[in-house]
Amino acid sequence: MADKTGYRAIARFLMVSPFKVRPVADAVRKRPYTEAVAILDNLPQKGAALIGKVLKSAAANALVQNKELDEGMLYVKELRVDEGPRLRRVWFRGRGRADMLQKRMSHITAVVDEIGRTGE
Repeated sequence: MADKTGYRAIARFLMVSPFKVRPVADAVRKRPYTEAVAILDNLPQKGAALIGKVLKSAAANALVQNKELDEGMLYVKELRVDEGPRLRRVWFRGRGRADMLQKRMSHITAVVDEIGRTGE
């Protein structure tokens, strides 16, 4: 990320595949904060609840650091879903064979910023 503007929150080592979370993140990226939270509250995916928690944390960081802001003045500037480490488990199969079961983890980074503000 080139510019350091905005208010950030990060959730790491979440037990959900990033491939399942990214379509949910695409639905709310670059939207006003209140609209994004409303969308996430009505989506049935597990990733929607996780992204909602991270977005609410980023908004809380913004409201604590800048007392002049309120929720209506924020928008989702950046929403990244990165791949974390994988838990590898051996899955024993018939006839002496074994498969590798990979449980993928995600890191979710949310950045919210003020609506009228442009990056320098």
